[in-house]
Amino acid sequence: MTTPRPRTSVWAVPALWTVLLGLWGLSRQHSVWRDEAATWLVAQRTTGQIWHTLQHADAVHGLYYLWMHALFRCFGPGITTLRLPSVLAMAAAAACVALIGHRLGGFRAGLVGGLALALLPAVQFQLQEGRSYALVAACTGLSTLLLVPLVRERGRPARWAAYGGVVLVGALLHWLSLLVLPAHAVTLVWARAGRGVWARWAGASAFAVAGTLPLVLYSRDQSGQVAWIPPLTWHMVIAPAVLLAVGALAALSTRPRAGRLSAAAVGLPLLAVPHLGLIGLSFVQPVYLDRYVAFSQLGLALLIGAALDAAARAAAPRFPRASGWLVPAVAVVAVAALLPQSLATRSPGSRVDDVLAVADQVRRLRGDGDAVLFVPAFRRDTALVSPDAFAGLRDIALVRSPAESGTLGGVEAEAARIRALTLAERRVLLVTDASLPDGPVPGARDGVKVAVLREHFTVVADERVRGRRVTVYERRPGRAP
Repeated sequence: MTTPRPRTSVWAVPALWTVLLGLWGLSRQHSVWRDEAATWLVAQRTTGQIWHTLQHADAVHGLYYLWMHALFRCFGPGITTLRLPSVLAMAAAAACVALIGHRLGGFRAGLVGGLALALLPAVQFQLQEGRSYALVAACTGLSTLLLVPLVRERGRPARWAAYGGVVLVGALLHWLSLLVLPAHAVTLVWARAGRGVWARWAGASAFAVAGTLPLVLYSRDQSGQVAWIPPLTWHMVIAPAVLLAVGALAALSTRPRAGRLSAAAVGLPLLAVPHLGLIGLSFVQPVYLDRYVAFSQLGLALLIGAALDAAARAAAPRFPRASGWLVPAVAVVAVAALLPQSLATRSPGSRVDDVLAVADQVRRLRGDGDAVLFVPAFRRDTALVSPDAFAGLRDIALVRSPAESGTLGGVEAEAARIRALTLAERRVLLVTDASLPDGPVPGARDGVKVAVLREHFTVVADERVRGRRVTVYERRPGRAP
């Protein structure tokens, strides 16, 4: 008689595996990109200042900023404190995938699904990201884990309340995670849930939506913050189409049946519906970014676990010995194949920019009495994250600091005033994006900054590093201010 495996092992190994992958190269060679810098800066403000900030920007991230504020107060600001919560949250998501897979397909399906999650490229990106998306994934995993036993069982009201509460927390972290609800609805249709289950699910879902609705309505007034997202094109849907095709093939390999709660019934809707929903929303307003639906990767991991388990079961009658090695062999091949991508994700160049690297260049190029300008004003995050590099430099355009004004970039003087102040300087450092256009720069203030420097100053140093640029200008001889 064989001894059954302990239930805890099915989630413990994927959780530990995810933590180890997350700790590997956690600092990304001491680099921080602009979105993480926003977390770093806002989380260090007082709760009153955070509330003031949310009235102007990033209301959708309010709960996450308050959470990080508490962690920074307890453990101090730093890269580890910034990113470790995402590592632990994704480990929790992997544990949930393992438990769901175990319940629906057995020990091997759960174990493989949990291990697969941390290897997925999109998950590896969010695994070490100082943003809310890994926490949303953990909430998605937990809500799905709570739902699975409730589909066939009546369940106590407390369990449905827990389900609605977890969905609500995920939505308050990022309200687009409400797309998990239509995914769960498809699962209920697939499993032919009874009227009682539908009624309880509808009540729990209504609770989550009602709790999130004020945030949704309020954050719509800040829609200008996502105005940079381009309109949806067919190029943008290639990646999600490939994911959905892989997920569909994995689901078909398990031979799913209607009316049966299976990995396919849970995983395929969880993978497909959020992507399709976000694509649909993008026809109204462009919002398609894959990180907004990173939580859908839990569905893909669940399908991978079930598919590999089905393949091993199918091979067992003809190749009893080889079938036992199928899953380990696939795991080794997957780790090897994804190693270049894993290394690239942990490199400083994996993100759009690096606010710390450009600060090092400022520290090297600056001189006594120099002034500094930022184009656009949001690039001031470099000075806020690395104030020592800018100590002594005069930020001549700034009128009110970001913390005081409740903004991310601060409040700057009018264009004419910026022009006059710039012309009064001998040397000015311009911190901007590496791709600053050669022609006119959009925005009255930013346009004046660049125009006056190009017209009345000479470039004496120009350094580009990891998506940012520092240019040192000296006023031309004979040019009167």
